[in-house]
Formats: sequence, C-alpha cells, structure tokens
Amino acid sequence: MGSKLESAMEGLIQVFHSYSSKEGDKYKLSKVELKNLLQGELSEFLAACKDPMVVEKIMSDLDDNKDGEVDFQEFVVLVVALTVACNEFFVEGLNE
Repeated sequence: MGSKLESAMEGLIQVFHSYSSKEGDKYKLSKVELKNLLQGELSEFLAACKDPMVVEKIMSDLDDNKDGEVDFQEFVVLVVALTVACNEFFVEGLNE
C-alpha cells in the first residue's frame, strides 16, 4: 500500500474515470456526468451552496477550452480550489 498522498491521488483518478466513462468521451466529464459526480461525491457541498445554477457555474468556470466538457486537468482545478478553501476554513477555525 502506498502513502496517504499516493492513495488520495489514486482515489481522485478513480473517481474521475468512474463518472467520465458513462457517456461520450470516456476521458472527459459531460455536464450530466459532472453533475452526477458532484451529487455523488460532494453532496454536502452542493447542499450547502443552495444555488440552483451551481453546476452550470462550475462547468463554465472549469471548462477552460470551452468544449462543453471537463477533462481531468480541469477537474483537478476544482478539487484543488475546494481543498484550499477547506484548509483555509480549518486554519481560521484553529486561530479563533
């Protein structure tokens, strides 16, 4: 078994491909696949957001090349941004 970081990287890759392989290009997430991934893997984030347009906004923000799909590199940007936000929240909570 690898390190925690190696396991996290493997898990990230597996999650992406488990959703991206459902329709169309198996190496990219369509809007439907992205929505399913967010609902399946980040349901608490979506529930806390309370914005009915959140998936569309995320898709628009992530889709750098504007092809209507999110590739792995674009997806990792979302994961990194959410991880940074969670870390900042955690650190601020420790300092209060």
